[in-house]
Amino acid sequence: RIGHEIGVSDWLHVTQELIDKHAETTGEDIWIHTDPERAARDGAFGGTIAQGSLIISFLSQMFRSIDLPDEGVGYILNYGFDRVRIVQPVPVDTRIRSRFELKRLEKKGHHGLLAYLDTAVEIEDDDIAPALVAEWLVYFRLAD
Repeated sequence: RIGHEIGVSDWLHVTQELIDKHAETTGEDIWIHTDPERAARDGAFGGTIAQGSLIISFLSQMFRSIDLPDEGVGYILNYGFDRVRIVQPVPVDTRIRSRFELKRLEKKGHHGLLAYLDTAVEIEDDDIAPALVAEWLVYFRLAD
């Protein structure tokens, strides 16, 4: 399946509550994310927007929602990114999903595989550009 899409995630609703919780956890509490009144009045997007780091953090949840065979896999770990670009903001109360394409697969150590995934986070009803594109590395520890 190298060079092909391996799945499209379920839709995920980006709420103000999720944005606020992320702000509390990370300290990324700038008004454009956490102050709906000011963001509507002074911001360029008509309201608050999700933090880029929040959208990145959703990749694991979205990846888990695709139907991949897991026979012979002990566990899966986020191994990092070779490239991440936040292309456009995600407004509050929108839905996002991610498309995953298997770019490359390498043996890693004695019991693992490293998958290089091209991923694009889409905003529902927005065909202009994805919210985020990334080359994401995911480690699959094979079961003994």
